[in-house]
Amino acid sequence: MIGKTAPESVPTGTAPVPRRQGASPPPGASRRTARPVGVKRSSRLVLNGVLALTALYFLLPVWWLLVSSTKTNSGLFGSNGFWFAGLHLVENVKDVFSFGGGLYGRWILNSAIYSGLSGIGATVLGSACGYALAKFEFRGRGVVFGFIMSGVLVPSSLLTVPLYLMFSKIHLVDTYWAVIIPSVVSPFAVYLSRVYAQDAIPDTVLEAARIDGAGELRIFTKIVVPMMRPALVTVFLFSFVAAWNNFFLALVMLSNQKLYPITLGLYQWFTQKDQTTYNVVITGSLLSVLPLVIAFLALGRFWRAGLSAGSVKG
Repeated sequence: MIGKTAPESVPTGTAPVPRRQGASPPPGASRRTARPVGVKRSSRLVLNGVLALTALYFLLPVWWLLVSSTKTNSGLFGSNGFWFAGLHLVENVKDVFSFGGGLYGRWILNSAIYSGLSGIGATVLGSACGYALAKFEFRGRGVVFGFIMSGVLVPSSLLTVPLYLMFSKIHLVDTYWAVIIPSVVSPFAVYLSRVYAQDAIPDTVLEAARIDGAGELRIFTKIVVPMMRPALVTVFLFSFVAAWNNFFLALVMLSNQKLYPITLGLYQWFTQKDQTTYNVVITGSLLSVLPLVIAFLALGRFWRAGLSAGSVKG
């Protein structure tokens, strides 16, 4: 119309008009709450402090064991428990392997046999059972799995006396099998294998292998086992450590000193009243931890490989 000027169009690319202080943000604008720098720094310090105290709590007994293994019997009771009082580690190690007629080396070998065979057996049996419960449909599958998981609720020490009575009937008491066979059965291995196989093994891969003519045993060994490697390593390590630290089962089942595991052998040395063996027992305890550390370091790469493979697939 004549006498009225048309509204001027805002050219593109111009800067927006700044909002007044206290004005509400426009609709659709993202609202980000800025956390003060001091709050972030204080929370980080608290978290680091808690983690440091937790690490110290777990490493303090290891430090005490390492320091005490370098002392003599008199030094154990006449010096600070958390600091050195003379380095006698080499002498103590020699005493460990020569004390009692050299039984310590035999006990280490026995523990390796018990733990190795128990770990392998629990891994094979648990992975096969867990895979079958995860990928095969059959009537009563849930009941079977629930019955297996009920074994987790039963303390292992409660089953020791029934196991002793059963093994005495079949004349396996005071043998290697009296410790190995009960350690092979692991409800935890079945549970972990079932959960891992259910999520990590696609049904399409199994069906494709069956269509190609592969049998169930070949599918399990060639396809399932490589895909379940992180879970199998976890099961083996847990079973290995449990069998290595097993004490009560060996105490009930074994009477021959040459069949003792390292835990029972060190306990026998500690309870001897005619000789002072504190330095020998402590140094032997330190040496008994080393195979567990080596096993974790050697098998840890399989965990890392499994985690990286899972991240690439995801």
